[in-house]
Amino acid sequence: MELKDIKTVYFVGAGGIGMSAIVRYFLEMKVPVAGYDRQPSHLTEQLVKEGAQIHYEDDPELIPEQFKQPKSTLVVYTPAIPDDHKELNYFRNGGFEIQKRAQVLGTLTNTRKGLCVAGTHGKTTTTTMIAHLLNQSHVKCGAFLGGISKNYGTNYLYTDQSDYVAVEADEFDRSFHQLRPYISVVTATDPDHLDVYGTYDAYLESFRKYTSLIKSDGALIVHTGLAFKPDLKPGVRLLTYGRDNGDFHAENIHIGGGEIEFDFFSPLGQIKGIQLGVPVDVNIENGVAAMAVAQMCGADEDEIRDAMKSFQGVVRRFDITIKTPRLVLLSDYAHHPKEIQRCAESLRGVFNGRKLTAIFQPHLYTRTRDLYQGFAKSLSLFDEVILSEIYPAREQPIPGVTSKLIYDNLEPGVQKAMVSKADMLEYVKNHDFDVLVVLGAGNMDDLVPQMADILRPRS
Repeated sequence: MELKDIKTVYFVGAGGIGMSAIVRYFLEMKVPVAGYDRQPSHLTEQLVKEGAQIHYEDDPELIPEQFKQPKSTLVVYTPAIPDDHKELNYFRNGGFEIQKRAQVLGTLTNTRKGLCVAGTHGKTTTTTMIAHLLNQSHVKCGAFLGGISKNYGTNYLYTDQSDYVAVEADEFDRSFHQLRPYISVVTATDPDHLDVYGTYDAYLESFRKYTSLIKSDGALIVHTGLAFKPDLKPGVRLLTYGRDNGDFHAENIHIGGGEIEFDFFSPLGQIKGIQLGVPVDVNIENGVAAMAVAQMCGADEDEIRDAMKSFQGVVRRFDITIKTPRLVLLSDYAHHPKEIQRCAESLRGVFNGRKLTAIFQPHLYTRTRDLYQGFAKSLSLFDEVILSEIYPAREQPIPGVTSKLIYDNLEPGVQKAMVSKADMLEYVKNHDFDVLVVLGAGNMDDLVPQMADILRPRS
């Protein structure tokens, strides 16, 4: 089905962060949109306000009649949807054009100059930084983001002033193989999604294949020291970046007083006096990568400096709700051991000397099974750890795999507790905290506003 033939689009799993950006694209194009999601959320409520028809019961009878025309309805689904889903099988049996989210994203972006960010962690913040840097410059760009930009209040940005589009390149289910980047950043290749890939070698091979898809007049900007070998077409430039080394890097870093400032070193021209709008250590290298892309696309020195300072971050990425000398509450999407390690180290840098407490909700049984020792090691960087039950997402339970695997492997000296999500607010109410961070990619973050209501009088 060609884009011009699509009269309506139905989304099975409309409320996912990646899916919702595509929902917003079609709404922007004035194409009628409907869909299913498992439960209401703030995001689905926003999509409904923007014009989408969404329901929350898996029932083909609830599909609006307008979306039951096989010749003109495109059906988009996420791999998180189970095979026995009634609505998805209705479409499968009805001769509809059905595509995964990644296929549609590829179709929408591959005719543009894709500025794609791949990697185990850092994707969302770096992609969102790129979008902000270019939109605050004369260059401009569209964007399909993996999180809600705090600057723009959305995960989708439209422009008709530029051929550039910033895209988060997700390795889950090999989704990023549908993209054809013009410039790509690869941030990290720590093992993840081994339920999909089976082995770490297969995971690395997937990144190698991804780099082979970069357009021949494009570029790869890869973090120094990664474990895979790129496979680049002739004509693709290879550049490196890092915090302290690489073609693009930071120097003269000053951290203190809740601020971070550094000089950006680049083969395209140095920029002095970069101030981070979200001053955490990990955003130094995220910022270096984003500025490298922005420079290569033509943003100038003053535009980049101003935009880095005004960058407000991404919802659920080092997202501070309360910040006083007595109490700090924040949430972070960290759901991989390396991300948790970097979050802990960043918090130590910003809140040096204060007691750090992490509430962690593991995401997926397979990830917990494969990485529980790494989770225990990284969580042990906190002074106190509160573990809740595993958030299953698309998975069924695995015998013997629970949060207790992590709990039992935490290092001696770490205060620890196991508390269910249902009991978490009561636990927070009855305990004192200094710096409290809610970690994970599940739904514990839903409780952060209520935690804030409990804790704010103490701050």
